[in-house]
Amino acid sequence: MEAERISVLIPVFNESDYLDTLIDSLAKQSFPREATELIFIDGGSTDDTVQRLEKLRDSYVAEIESGLPAIDHFRILDNPNRTVSYALNIGVAGASHGIILRLDAHCEYAGDYFEKVVETLTESGADIVGGPTRVASRSTFQGAVGQAICSRFAVGGSRVHQLDYRGDTDSVTFGSWRREVFEKTGSFDVRLVRNQDDEFHYRATSLGLRIYQEPDIKLYYYPRETPTGLFKQYFQYGKYKPLVLRKVKSAIRLRHLAPSAFVLYLLALPLAVMFPVLLGPALLYLTALAVSSLVIGRDFKERICLFVVYPLIHLGYGLGFLVGLPLTFEAEATLSC
Repeated sequence: MEAERISVLIPVFNESDYLDTLIDSLAKQSFPREATELIFIDGGSTDDTVQRLEKLRDSYVAEIESGLPAIDHFRILDNPNRTVSYALNIGVAGASHGIILRLDAHCEYAGDYFEKVVETLTESGADIVGGPTRVASRSTFQGAVGQAICSRFAVGGSRVHQLDYRGDTDSVTFGSWRREVFEKTGSFDVRLVRNQDDEFHYRATSLGLRIYQEPDIKLYYYPRETPTGLFKQYFQYGKYKPLVLRKVKSAIRLRHLAPSAFVLYLLALPLAVMFPVLLGPALLYLTALAVSSLVIGRDFKERICLFVVYPLIHLGYGLGFLVGLPLTFEAEATLSC
């Protein structure tokens, strides 16, 4: 029986700061290089990302003894629309093999990552597999973000942050798919700048496909490094979530709605001058913020950062969600015309 072959899709845009870590992860993979196709989809990088990838291609392919040309193992494709949804669709269309993995440049991957993906697809019988979100950091703030996004107070405790969970689930970190999945679900929704993976996986499960989380599939995600970057990221997550939930109503959870309710509450907080009872939720939030920061933080500096990180996540997501609500109806109206 011929060994499985895999196509690995990696959307990139100005990834110089993380390219060394990514390249090192790829070089250490135990899965046979001759059975691996790397497809980088570049969204118009203005740094040296593409030039460095071109140099990597020469050295990477030189170590393969299959005799096949470089194009069969390592490709760099253009994504003129820049967003990840377009990149993934371009990558899937160009992939040659039956198993498709989606990697993120802001991660490092265990040396057996590819091997565990193929093994889990075979043993679980699932259509889509992936691992939980482990986090890595290079600074105190980044470490605080990593601690926060794995806590219930920040994101509601979804299974993707449960490092020991093994079994069927509704989404996984990034994900790996059998090609037949796309024949049933269609492509990624290009209207989604964020949340395209979640929407795709929600759509897949609504069609009866199985998603399986395997903790032995190990990746380590580097969160945003600055308060501005973190706020923008979660604002975009919130902005595009209403469209996801409108398309797949069964995916709605309380954690998706709570941040926008919190923002609306803050807007009404000046009324506390007349109605002091309105101060109650604010005091509860500050208490929860303090307790979670003190418990989750691993040292004094990280605990101080968490006092900033949690509100940035909640406010960014909540404001984005409120902004995204009218845009969702506009998008639906445009599609129906």
